[in-house]
Amino acid sequence: MATIKTVDIHRIDLNLLVVLEAIYSEGGLTRAAARLNVTQPAVSYSLGRLRELLGDPLFVREGHSMTPTPFMRNMIEPLRQALRGIETVLNSANRFDPQTAERRFTIGCRDTLESLVLPRLMRRISQAAPRIQLTTVRFGRQDLKADLFSGQLDAAADVIVPRSRQIRHQPLSSDRLAVVVRRGHPAIAGELSLETYLAQGHILVSSRPSGPGVEDFELSRRGMQRRVVLRCQHYFAALRVVAETDLIVTMPQRLARIVNPQFDHQILPFPLEMPRHRYYLLWHENMDDDPGHRWLREQIVQSFVEAESGDRPGREA
Repeated sequence: MATIKTVDIHRIDLNLLVVLEAIYSEGGLTRAAARLNVTQPAVSYSLGRLRELLGDPLFVREGHSMTPTPFMRNMIEPLRQALRGIETVLNSANRFDPQTAERRFTIGCRDTLESLVLPRLMRRISQAAPRIQLTTVRFGRQDLKADLFSGQLDAAADVIVPRSRQIRHQPLSSDRLAVVVRRGHPAIAGELSLETYLAQGHILVSSRPSGPGVEDFELSRRGMQRRVVLRCQHYFAALRVVAETDLIVTMPQRLARIVNPQFDHQILPFPLEMPRHRYYLLWHENMDDDPGHRWLREQIVQSFVEAESGDRPGREA
């Protein structure tokens, strides 16, 4: 009786198992070779390798036929099931059914964009793909390329596109700056000149512990500087401070409109002409053809389209 070896799966070529199933089904090397569209010596060589790896003859010749050994008979059905399972996995990897897919996506996103797009994005996902899970996280621009390549981030939304041919990008939306001031401010009522803007105390919102805001770059370019009294991390906190003081805050216009109803502040145009902020969706090229990832990108883009079309200016800003 042959001694069956313990087999290390890493030593098995999947093609060898396909050949083995073909020999069993066809009952001979020649017919198996014809089915697989390879030469008979190639099938014979594969069988020899399998005999050595598995420690069993697998087939014995009886006349013109190849008769399977008991070991081979016991193995054939589990082998067929395994091959069908692998085939199913490989085929399903090229398909994505939102209704049944169970997958978790992680998106790098600034909190300003979270408030703008997450409600619409989650409405679309919950309706079309109830088993999909979404996580949004902060990210460091210096690590963005590596995080997208490794899959730690599936995608990111930002105003900056990394200088890398491996990072794909697509425009999402654009926005302008607005200035938020409490109603009843002693110096500002309905209009805001540059001179009045510069004379006020300002709140700068940033996740960074130091450094200028984007509006400061534009002011500096024109030889101007504002007086920042408070630096904080979140616009909601800044708006609460605006409600209790004469400080003012410069922020993205759409976010101001979303958050302001609970404050009823004045939302006024930024008193300098500036290019609009453009937001981009970023992902690594290795995810270009992933069907689930393509679906996610479509949902994000459409959510931004809906957010932009639903943004109806009022009398202010």
